[in-house]
Order: sequence, then C-alpha cells, then structure tokens
Amino acid sequence: MLTLYYSPGACSLSPHIALCEAGLPVELVKVDLSTKQMDGGGDFRTINPKGYVPALKLDDGQILTEGPAIVQYIADQVAEKRLVPAPGTMERYRLVEWMNFISTELHKGIAPLFNPKAPEEWKLLVKEQLAVRLQYVSEQLGDKPYLMGYIFTVADGYLFTVLGWDKYAGFDISHWPTLVAYRERVAARPAVHQALLAEGLIKG
Repeated sequence: MLTLYYSPGACSLSPHIALCEAGLPVELVKVDLSTKQMDGGGDFRTINPKGYVPALKLDDGQILTEGPAIVQYIADQVAEKRLVPAPGTMERYRLVEWMNFISTELHKGIAPLFNPKAPEEWKLLVKEQLAVRLQYVSEQLGDKPYLMGYIFTVADGYLFTVLGWDKYAGFDISHWPTLVAYRERVAARPAVHQALLAEGLIKG
C-alpha cells in the first residue's frame, strides 16, 4: 500500500486529492512541519531529508518527493482515469507546463506571505506580482471548467490547493470571480471532498 506523508492543507493536499481521484488505497501519516515529527513518533527527516511534505512511500519502499512528480506518478497508475494526458502527447506537455507554472509562479510565489519575518513592503510586492499571475490563470480558464478543458487533471488538484491558501496568506481571490467559481467547482468533486474531510479541513 502507498503511504502519503502530509500536513493538513499544505501542498500535500494535492497528491491526497490525486490519490482519492485515482481510487488508490493509501495510508496517511500526519507530519508536524514545525517539529518535523510524525504522528505515532519518529523524525520525518528520516523519510524525507528535505524536511517538507509531501512524500509518498511506494509499495517497494522507495520514497518519492516533490508534489508535481508525485501526482504524475499517481495518475500514471490509473491511466484509464485520465488524470494526466497520455505520455508523448502535446496535451501531456501542456499539463507539465501548468504544473511548473503553479509550482514556481504561484506556490513559491505565495511562500513569502507565510513568513512572519518578511517585511511588509516585500509582502506588498509579492501580492502585486501574485495578482498578475492570478489574472493570467483567470484569463486562461475563461469559461472552461478545468485547466485542461472539460477533464479534471492533477493540475486542477494542485491549483485548487494553492488557491485555498488565500485566507491564511492574506491574498484575496474574490477579485477574480472565475477563480472563485473554479475553486467551488473543484471543491464539489466527491474525491476532493473526501480528501478535505480526511485532513480535517471541512466537517462531514
């Protein structure tokens, strides 16, 4: 069985959603990111020396890290679910394009807003740059239900996760009704609801 090391609401929510969408059985191990301790005991750094989630323990004992790699691995285990386009297709590269954009321009772009030591002037600049990126996502989505069109992919699970940090990081997506509607649409998916419930982010 796969084992996902996660922290509620962190970027590990993205592979958790992918696992629920894939219907793959998984053991969840909660990690306290401040102490690096795992539920049940043990230093998480013995699993992932980088010290951050997510990490996925495979059936053969290998540890896979980095969210974009993990979700593509998960999706490839259930190709029939079409959580990623087929390898070698232009659509697959478009998905990778989105995953890289979300990872570098949104995920890492938001990170300074969580840093209590970051100067307020810096945070204002970060928010200005983030607004440009969110505007781009809103325009690209347009009237499509999902990033890749009419099929939900792992890129949507990742974007949904990052957009969910607004109330914690202090940025407001209400300026983009398209993104608000998108987040609500993704949240309504049964698999996404399952992941949110399991992490205690919503009540049953």
